[in-house]
Amino acid sequence: MKHNLMRRPEAGAVLSLVGVVLFFVVFGGVQLGNLASAASWVNFAANLGLIAIPVGLLMIAGELDISIGAMIPAGSMSIAIVSGHYELPIVVGMAVALGLGVVVGLINGLLTVRTSVPSLIITLGTLVAMQGIVLSASVLLTGNASVALQAPDWAKTVFGQLLAGSYQVIIVWWLVLTAVYVFVMHHTRYGNWIFAMGGDKQSARNAGIPTQGLTISLFVLSATSASFVGMCGAILFNSAQVSGGMNYIFNAIVAVVVGGVLLTGGFGSVLGIFIGTVTFAIVSQGIYFTAINRNWSSLVIGVMLLLAVLMNNHFRKLALRSAPTQKK
Repeated sequence: MKHNLMRRPEAGAVLSLVGVVLFFVVFGGVQLGNLASAASWVNFAANLGLIAIPVGLLMIAGELDISIGAMIPAGSMSIAIVSGHYELPIVVGMAVALGLGVVVGLINGLLTVRTSVPSLIITLGTLVAMQGIVLSASVLLTGNASVALQAPDWAKTVFGQLLAGSYQVIIVWWLVLTAVYVFVMHHTRYGNWIFAMGGDKQSARNAGIPTQGLTISLFVLSATSASFVGMCGAILFNSAQVSGGMNYIFNAIVAVVVGGVLLTGGFGSVLGIFIGTVTFAIVSQGIYFTAINRNWSSLVIGVMLLLAVLMNNHFRKLALRSAPTQKK
């Protein structure tokens, strides 16, 4: 049983999480109770996790979306301009923010399936384009690069602070959507299709899998999720800025890779991405609970990423080696 567990995609993520926690406890003098109850890393993980899982699903399918770095400020600025500057109902601002994510996701997906250009290059183009659009639209429409937003109480209850405490409601969204992703990816045919696309897209297409439609849907999910996180941030903090979001590109990819997803596609799990996100959040925020110099956090992240890549490659080989013996 132990050998079977080590073949699972999330095995490396679990070992990484245990290693990071032990590192902080042994060398940083962190008390587990204080670390577990800290709102800082949980809020960080929830915001990152809502983006990391869709990005991870794309990577499992053999694609990549880095336009998320622009979609976060795009989502926050959209709702702030519509419902803050022009004072339209908050639901209109939400619709615009999420609708923008759908449009950008459609563009990314359509260009990916209808051209031979790699998705990395396509989403790099939309990343730069959306940065320019968001900045230009904000200055043109409001005259500022920062826009205030006063959301009604019900919106803050659903998308803002959790029970007037230090925790954000986005934590609930993260947990619920993670459960949905687990079910879809590991208990429905759509998940099998995504894994098949990452293994061999041409073979998946020949087998009758709607690879083009599924690819477009995954890009829409990724861009809309990033826009949703930006929208929640604007509601929570009562303002939006055209800057920010670029760190999410690196953070999401690291969380996904630490979570057991291979950059080559076809291997990974939603639970692994979830654990990888928690691990990355603890590394990023947990160091503030120690006496360790904050500058060492980047070194810890870099070492963790390298070890995760090596472990994931090893676990993938174990899984592939055992595949023939599982056939009946």
